[in-house]
Amino acid sequence: MLKKMNVESFELDHTKVVAPYVRLAGTKKGRNGDEIRKYDIRFCQPNREHMEMPGLHSLEHLMAENIRNHLDQVVDLSPMGCQTGFYLSVINHDDYDEILNVLAKTLQDVLEADEVPACNEVQCGWAANHSLEKAQSIARRMLEGKDSWKHVFAE
Repeated sequence: MLKKMNVESFELDHTKVVAPYVRLAGTKKGRNGDEIRKYDIRFCQPNREHMEMPGLHSLEHLMAENIRNHLDQVVDLSPMGCQTGFYLSVINHDDYDEILNVLAKTLQDVLEADEVPACNEVQCGWAANHSLEKAQSIARRMLEGKDSWKHVFAE
């Protein structure tokens, strides 16, 4: 039996999930009643595939900038270290279907982009490591799998 972990995603059996999917990974309630919800947005099948860094990096810039045009409650959008997806944190927002719609709109923004925002040495810590084309390819593939986003586990 595996040791109980503090990190929710370490408790997830990565051999049983089927990407792409979007799942609520956790909820935290603040002292004043605010709620933060964290979503696991999985683009790639764990331990079978991953996003290459130039595409992932550009996708992060594009999504982090554009998702806020569709939802004011975004706290953060962060890539997973395993390079298979992103975590999205939102505050005081509990409409899962709207999260899916916002994600679809954001990925569509990626497809329509003609440049990567903040892709320069002043605004980015590794500005030479970007690929708009690879980011768009990843976004296109995720959108093509949209019908499965609600299904996390193999049936």
